[in-house]
Amino acid sequence: MSDAGREFAVDVVRRLTKAGYLAYWAGGCVRDLLMGREPSDYDVATTATPEEVRQLFGHRQTVAVGASFGVIIVVGPRLKEEDNKPLQVEVATFRREGEYTDGRRPDRVEYCTPEEDAHRRDFTINAMFYDPLSQQVHDYVGGKLDLERNVIRAVGIPSKRMEEDKLRLLRAVRFTSRFGFTLEEQTEQAIRTMSAQILVVSWERIADEFRKMLKEGSRSRAMALAAELGLLAHILPELVSTIENETAFESLLAQLAGLKIGSFELSMAILLEPLFSGNERKLSVNVEAICRRMKLSNDETERIGWLIKERASLIGASSLPLHRLKTLLVHPDADLLLEWTRVRESLGAGKEESYALCQQYLEQHSQKDLNPPAILSGADLISMGMKPGKDFAILLNEVRRLQLDEEISSTDEAKAWVEAQQSKK
Repeated sequence: MSDAGREFAVDVVRRLTKAGYLAYWAGGCVRDLLMGREPSDYDVATTATPEEVRQLFGHRQTVAVGASFGVIIVVGPRLKEEDNKPLQVEVATFRREGEYTDGRRPDRVEYCTPEEDAHRRDFTINAMFYDPLSQQVHDYVGGKLDLERNVIRAVGIPSKRMEEDKLRLLRAVRFTSRFGFTLEEQTEQAIRTMSAQILVVSWERIADEFRKMLKEGSRSRAMALAAELGLLAHILPELVSTIENETAFESLLAQLAGLKIGSFELSMAILLEPLFSGNERKLSVNVEAICRRMKLSNDETERIGWLIKERASLIGASSLPLHRLKTLLVHPDADLLLEWTRVRESLGAGKEESYALCQQYLEQHSQKDLNPPAILSGADLISMGMKPGKDFAILLNEVRRLQLDEEISSTDEAKAWVEAQQSKK
């Protein structure tokens, strides 16, 4: 977050403190600060109740997104350098929670002390508080020591923490892989034992964790750990045979590790690709079924399906007809297909440097060269005395192919070709 965002978060704490409340930065931003990382956002925990927060900052500058759970968004000034979006800080009242009947959210919450609040959080490294005014860390659960030891440890009894919110099974994998840490033994055992219960969590929340993991450079470690702990087999049961095949799974992980682009869709395509190596006819149906189950968006589903379908298309690019090469390189997701080609080549796929060839071709040709305006239209065919019908699409597609193959380049040449075809009938 920008310096302005940090200063706004300090100001929120300052105003709460001045009004007589305890107020600290909380959670991930404290963890990141202690690790020397720039926090992406700042959360504040306070003794002020939601209504007191709204009274202090004003109803116009606050949004009650989770008032029943003690959460208020405090809205700050807009920043031109950040697309004119207003600064926001989430302010939550220190709370302890009741039972988690649905394995996702507490049935009730009660306001409490900072120490009690710390003990209801997920992992020790996420359960610390920081006073930006006194620059003092408040650590009631040993989070600072676990950071120094590079350990992910559940707060309190691991099985109880996981039972409260089953998504923590997957979050533990994300934090462990992101930071290159190790899982504390009892926390790891709890996840192994409870791995099947990840399916209690909504697919939307599972997919959101996957997006975060697969966009990061630690995506390969994350999938390896998710497989080792049994989570991946429950989330993507179609991959069980691949996971059990050490050579196949290592190849998959190597591709993920080689990516330089943080793309969720490309990473998912690599994950699912082993399922379709032998049956192209079922490709789109199977990809769509898996993506729909995971509640992915239509755009994500289409991208993943296209990438898998075309995964090997640029291997051996020098032998592709020009119309085929141009069509691939002008596609909106060509950069992802090129990245997959680069990774596959680095791991031994293909006998030529197709990635370099494609990059050179892109440097030497403009987008207009790759996707020039059509030189023939349906209106042109009608002007030639032809009646609209199914032959129109066939003729127009073939003219387009000849144009991209640079065999014809003008409307007159296209019309002459069409007339020649008609004369053969």
